[in-house]
Amino acid sequence: MENNAPAFFDGPNARLAYRMHEGEDPTIVWLGGYASDMLGTKAEALATYAKEADQAYLRFDYSGHGESEGHFEDGTLSTWFADAESLIGDKAPGRKILVGSSMGAWLTLLYAKKHPAEVSAVVLIAPAPDFTEDLVWPRLSQEHRDRIEKDGFVKTGPTGHASETYTQALFEDGRANLVLRTPITLPCPVCILQGTQDEAVPVAHALKVADAIDAPSVTTTLVKDGDHRLSNPEDLYLLIRTVSTFIEN
Repeated sequence: MENNAPAFFDGPNARLAYRMHEGEDPTIVWLGGYASDMLGTKAEALATYAKEADQAYLRFDYSGHGESEGHFEDGTLSTWFADAESLIGDKAPGRKILVGSSMGAWLTLLYAKKHPAEVSAVVLIAPAPDFTEDLVWPRLSQEHRDRIEKDGFVKTGPTGHASETYTQALFEDGRANLVLRTPITLPCPVCILQGTQDEAVPVAHALKVADAIDAPSVTTTLVKDGDHRLSNPEDLYLLIRTVSTFIEN
């Protein structure tokens, strides 16, 4: 059973912190966003739901994130995908519902494409596949791009939070993992939840994701006035309802 302290898994890049609630199949798997951790509002809401419903639930921190070991600046999409693939394969080997938020949606799609037989359903929240190339790079000033070329990284904001740091390796690796340039064929239903006031991932990008997916059903729900976090009580209710519908069916 899950407790307050994380367990640890020897991942391919670092010791990874995770929390697992043992319960009924399929296992809900949370894949968080860039520079986020497994103690965020949406991940916690799913944990509460899983306990109440006695549903299996796995959440974890990528290397360099949250309670996991490693340095954030050393990570790339390939690094974090390897983390996710290794830990999910070990701790949730059966059927699962993947719930990916922001960058986690990119990792979710990569996982579902590689392991289609394992995935019962996919829920994407403010999905940001290809975000390095399509969302972040176009917004960088020439000064920021020059800084990446000179120093190998750039900090784009004043707070010092990891979410404001982007490395040259991240962009280069992102270009090797783009998924929206060709159709994404999945054998399971997909639901996208997207806020209309999301400044990080525009609605147009979420619709582009939906258009790229070839699946038995692809549903996009636009949340009026919703921001990138989609963590208001009504947003959390929508998330839980969406996940529970896939379990019931």
